[in-house]
Amino acid sequence: MNEERRRPLTLAALATVGLGVALGVRPVSVSTILAAYVLVLTAITLAALARSARSAAEWQGASEFEQALHGAVHTPVRPPELVRTERDITLGAANAGHLHARLLPILREVASARLAAHHNVELGRRPEAARALLGEEAWQLLRPDLPPPDDRNAAGLPLRRIRVLVDTLERL
Repeated sequence: MNEERRRPLTLAALATVGLGVALGVRPVSVSTILAAYVLVLTAITLAALARSARSAAEWQGASEFEQALHGAVHTPVRPPELVRTERDITLGAANAGHLHARLLPILREVASARLAAHHNVELGRRPEAARALLGEEAWQLLRPDLPPPDDRNAAGLPLRRIRVLVDTLERL
């Protein structure tokens, strides 16, 4: 029998010896001595049960309550919108068809929103004002009437030019 299982039995035996001594000396009434004895045995039993439950819980791992307290471990995940935008930029640099169909409409929306918010200019209604604010190079890419490329499989816009275009939009 290991140490942890012997401890409650040893304490109960000591309490019983103490009961015998107290009954022999009788410093208080017999009913008080017996009540104290029952209280000591109850405390020993509760302590043994608590220790047993704790060791069983450690053996089984964390309880659902402890897991909820600590929260789930979340690995950082890149937002799907960011992943999609990065993919559109990469494909827009590689393919003129993708540039025209996917990336430029997104950048056109950004330009339209920034022009409206910061300069009270609508891209479609006041193209001259939008052209002046955007600059000629950005305007040629973002104008609403931009025709599709002749060769949709040709190279798109180099990343350097996309970066310049985005910087222009950020400055609006």
